[in-house]
Amino acid sequence: MLRSRIREVRGHDRLAELGWPLDQGDNVTGVQDQITVLLVDDHQLIREGLRRAFDRAGDVEVVGEAGTVAEAVDALHRLTPDVLVTDVKLPDGDGIVLAEKARKSSPALGVVVLTMYAGDDKLFAALDAGASAFVGKDAPAEEVVAAARHAAANPRAFTARDLADAMQRRMNAPTGPKLSPREREVLELLVDGLAISQIARRLYISESTAKTHVANIYEKLGAGNRAQAVMAAVRLGLVEGQTL
Repeated sequence: MLRSRIREVRGHDRLAELGWPLDQGDNVTGVQDQITVLLVDDHQLIREGLRRAFDRAGDVEVVGEAGTVAEAVDALHRLTPDVLVTDVKLPDGDGIVLAEKARKSSPALGVVVLTMYAGDDKLFAALDAGASAFVGKDAPAEEVVAAARHAAANPRAFTARDLADAMQRRMNAPTGPKLSPREREVLELLVDGLAISQIARRLYISESTAKTHVANIYEKLGAGNRAQAVMAAVRLGLVEGQTL
């Protein structure tokens, strides 16, 4: 439900104040919708740029600004905007955590998350937090305005420019245990049949370090020995070019 602030100008009352005669058929009641926005970013220049973009839009009014999570929480309570537009990285906290708490306290609030780091992890974090839109800071200002309009009209419907591609990447991502880049290197050498000492020399690490990596790999794969680890790695598709 759109929580727009509605300003009604009672034309009859105004005309009466001016002493103008009123005809029975006059339609003099005007209604104007304004989407109210709270901007949260610790960089004043960015807030000023966004404010100018919203001012140009005509149907959006910036009712407050905040540079920290604490200021944003206070402003949300005082101003009750239709839409919260927040950066992710704030001096005293995380904008996505702020978005999640704001969503829980106000289900009808529109939430737009802005970020310099528009990777899939941040996009899905915003989605999980209940945000209405996710926009990179490199996007045109008009895209932020459009996101705010969407958030006001459909606060529980998530949108992002790269959402379809991100969903595809998530669906195609390999499942299974999370191995570090070094553990993946060690695993590939294990599959190739190298001994611990050979793995250590190949990767320019000590044998004790190599043993630690192997132990971690066994634990993550639920394996008790090399053969079981190799079988698990192949079955889970963790080793390139290997299939059962």
